[in-house]
Amino acid sequence: MSSKIESSKGKHDEGVSNPSDNRPFHDILAAHLSRRTVLTGGLAVAATTVFGAAGTALAAPGRADDDRGRRRDDRRRFRRLMDFRPVKVADGSGPLPSISADYEYQVMIPWGEPLEPGGPAYVQVDFENPGDTDFADLAERQTRQIGIGHDGMTYFPIDRKRGGRDRDGNAGNDHGVLCINHEFGDNNQVIGVPQGQLPVSLDQVRRSQHAHGVSVVEIKKVGGIWQQVKSDFARRIHVNTPVTFSGPVAGHPLLDTPNGNVPLGTANNCANGETPWGTYLTCEENFNGYFGATNAEQPWVPTEAQLRYGFSQAGFGYGWHTVDRRFDLSDQDYVNEENRFGWVVEIDPFDATQTPVKRTALGRFKHEGATVAIGRGGRVVVYMGDDEVFDYIYKFVSADNWQAMLARGESPLDRGTLYAARFDDNGTGEWLPLTMGNPAIAAKFSDMGEVLTFTRLAADAAGATPMDRPEWSAIGPGGTVYFTLTNNSGRTVPDAANPLAPNPDGHIIRFKDSADHTGLRFDWEIFLIAEDTHGTEDTFSDPDGLFADPDGRLFIETDGGQKDGLNNQLLVADTRTGELRRLFTGVTGDEITGLTMTPDRRTLFINTQHPGNGNPNLTNFPVLNAVPDGVTVPRDATFVITR
Repeated sequence: MSSKIESSKGKHDEGVSNPSDNRPFHDILAAHLSRRTVLTGGLAVAATTVFGAAGTALAAPGRADDDRGRRRDDRRRFRRLMDFRPVKVADGSGPLPSISADYEYQVMIPWGEPLEPGGPAYVQVDFENPGDTDFADLAERQTRQIGIGHDGMTYFPIDRKRGGRDRDGNAGNDHGVLCINHEFGDNNQVIGVPQGQLPVSLDQVRRSQHAHGVSVVEIKKVGGIWQQVKSDFARRIHVNTPVTFSGPVAGHPLLDTPNGNVPLGTANNCANGETPWGTYLTCEENFNGYFGATNAEQPWVPTEAQLRYGFSQAGFGYGWHTVDRRFDLSDQDYVNEENRFGWVVEIDPFDATQTPVKRTALGRFKHEGATVAIGRGGRVVVYMGDDEVFDYIYKFVSADNWQAMLARGESPLDRGTLYAARFDDNGTGEWLPLTMGNPAIAAKFSDMGEVLTFTRLAADAAGATPMDRPEWSAIGPGGTVYFTLTNNSGRTVPDAANPLAPNPDGHIIRFKDSADHTGLRFDWEIFLIAEDTHGTEDTFSDPDGLFADPDGRLFIETDGGQKDGLNNQLLVADTRTGELRRLFTGVTGDEITGLTMTPDRRTLFINTQHPGNGNPNLTNFPVLNAVPDGVTVPRDATFVITR
């Protein structure tokens, strides 16, 4: 039974669909690094010589005595910022999590648990006899249960809704709403279909569809333990939830289908963002994998845009298209349905009646996240990565001050300019506007509806720099922007001065925009290269999730095969020194992802995704069996970490 349960997530993120000849990032990096003689000390240390203490300015050269004093100050600061005993490499493997001896964790809201107390209980599919399962019942239950594939999330304190302290007088630090993404769940785990086989009924597909999307759940700390509570805010948003479109593509023919079916759903919800007006941004990533082609009426011939977004005959093997016509690329009644996915979706966590809005001005691609900053003049700036090898980093800048736009009844996310990043050899870069005013764009597209629906093609035309799987972003003190670049094993042209060719383990880049996030130029550098850490107590690879706090700590989560025997992990880096400490390691076969905190930063929430790759022979988490029983299927869940 359990041998049938395995994850296919890795292959979803590692495809290649960029045929452009835009100059690859590794060429630019090689040229840039060859000019930096400071690298003799190692990249992790070299990064400290470029940005100042808070990442706000370029450092001036100094005398040797000054350097020694600065290093002493760095060590003192590091001890203050990173005052915890790290998990040792030797303790970071096996079926159960490990955490720093200075911290503790609680497990909550695993996949399938009721969204609220008293809701429908989780039922494990009988993998030996899935035909005996009532999937219509399970599909309905799943609309009122926590989804699968826990990923990005945000904690919204209850006091934000009430306009002051909550009834316990703790400003929302012990009481809030958690919005949590559900990225994926393989058929073998969700509906008991063996790997490689397709679902046989629409009810099976409905359970899978309802396990995707977003959960909004109210949680409260009672007697020192966090738990779910009854809530007017609680709801599930899934693949069959009504949605609406806003911004330049709303009403465009590219979103219309011949049969006029209404827009429904969100899928493959990966990372996330939070707006200053208190809403949640959930990001659709590998949406292409849910579509396929049955060729029931006529052979499906992919368009240029469909190829660029990675659509294929079979998709990722979910098989939704075999029983749900919406996802059949060869069904002529549903032409353009695929264009309704791949967006950033805005959700009000405090209004369960609100229809989720897909904000088309932010572009359509495999969104990993949407990190929001307030730029010059109060304009909203959103940084986004397109998670595929050789794809791009983007930012959106609103047209006006966000408060003024809201006062006029206009969303700050509906009008502005979308840019793609070009990285230059000299450590600077340029934001390339994806607008009809850019001659390269105007030569290829008829209007902004096309540009934003086919954003990848627009960035190709503009000359953006192909990157190594741009994933999460975070904004540190002073406005420094960090991006994880998870890996790219497909690179086969190494360079003596280029440690990233090939790049199987990934790295973290950082840059600082001119004009307070709104300028067209930026300065960039490499912060950490994972390859440099192997064989040390700081070892990590495949950086993915990212969070920066106001004190200068960078929280790094990993998703991929860790070196030195480790499970995936959560590390904390000092952004001044580049030094690392391991706070937490997950369970066998999982990904550590999702990170949010209470306002006082005393409680940290993170997630484990696909623990054991769904295999009960590897782990039974969240059942804490030291020896897996081979029967109890592991489930995604959230960790609550406290000192």
